Amino acid sequence: MSFLVKHLPLFFTIFFLLFNSSIAIYDIKTYGATSNGKIDSSKAFVSAWAAACASTSPATIYVPQGSYLLKGAHFHGETCKSKAITLRIDGTILAPSDYNVIGKEENWIKFERVAGVSIYGGTLDGQGANLWACKTSGNNCPQGPMGLTFSNSSNINISGLTSKNSQMFHILVDNCQNVKLQGVKVSAPGNSPNTDGIHVQYSSRVSIMNSRIGTGDDCISIGPGTSNLWIENIACGPGHGISIGSLGWDVEEPGVQNVTVKTVTFTGTQNGLRVKTWARSSNGFVRNILFQHVVMANVQNPIIIDQNYCPNNENCPHQGSGVKISDIKYRDIRGTSATEVAVKFNCSKKYPCSGISLEDVNLRYRDQPAEASCANAGGSASGFQKPTSCLLVN
Repeated sequence: MSFLVKHLPLFFTIFFLLFNSSIAIYDIKTYGATSNGKIDSSKAFVSAWAAACASTSPATIYVPQGSYLLKGAHFHGETCKSKAITLRIDGTILAPSDYNVIGKEENWIKFERVAGVSIYGGTLDGQGANLWACKTSGNNCPQGPMGLTFSNSSNINISGLTSKNSQMFHILVDNCQNVKLQGVKVSAPGNSPNTDGIHVQYSSRVSIMNSRIGTGDDCISIGPGTSNLWIENIACGPGHGISIGSLGWDVEEPGVQNVTVKTVTFTGTQNGLRVKTWARSSNGFVRNILFQHVVMANVQNPIIIDQNYCPNNENCPHQGSGVKISDIKYRDIRGTSATEVAVKFNCSKKYPCSGISLEDVNLRYRDQPAEASCANAGGSASGFQKPTSCLLVN
């Protein structure tokens, strides 16, 4: 028995190799990748993808330990024969530190029209510091590319991935179905511009779980056309919180519905739970949203709905938001606010918020009860309420 226990890891390894003997493995080094972080390995990544894509069995693209410079790669799945492609990363993939190399590109790493793709482990380093410095200096700078993008794809699994210092959004899920992100770590300085952690739009059946996100923008942002989104066990900070929006820029815009956000801790963030819409005409909507079991630690705006978003009064002065907000539930929200007004419902005059539900809210400001502010907001409150609800009963 002692021999078996001593050699148990070896037996598991042998079992794993035997069980997965039918999986084709494509090591990027065999396709010419260099692990010194200085020589561009883009062609090696694309070649390994082409080989895995052409496989008639499950395939794994392997990135060994080391640093690999990648100027950019787009992986297309329209013609793939393999229905299960895994990218196993043990190393670090680096974007060029000179933002002029890829600064005008929309995406750094993009998967387009793929199905059954999984990413396990590894680090994506966008090396965005030089671009952020350019932006904050007021110089004429490129926008910078998204870090990792999945577009028009389905059955995606991202597990144990670290994404840091992206030039723009770290992870974008766009027009996708059945996407699971778990154990993801996203990190960028709190003053890095437009570095949203995970942005989801025009997608359904997406889950984000057991992840730590700290950025200079939203930890998680939710765009138009998002439905059936599940967010659970998230640590957010620094950053701008978890935001639905901005919504309502376009007149014809699909809404956001069936979103659950639970077991989240916000630490030192600008916002906690935010819904934000442009003060413009739109037929969009936000409905059936649940925020539950949330802890705020020194958050500037723990609970906020802002339907009068119009920065610098450009493109929307004196307009009201057309986005209809209804059936938003806040349950077991507690902690500390960095400002006196911890609950702000600033809703549209044209389409007031309805069906807002507050249940067991306990937010403090400097060891005192915080305050609430409401405009055009209706709903109900039950259980413990600090601050006292200002909702119009409807």
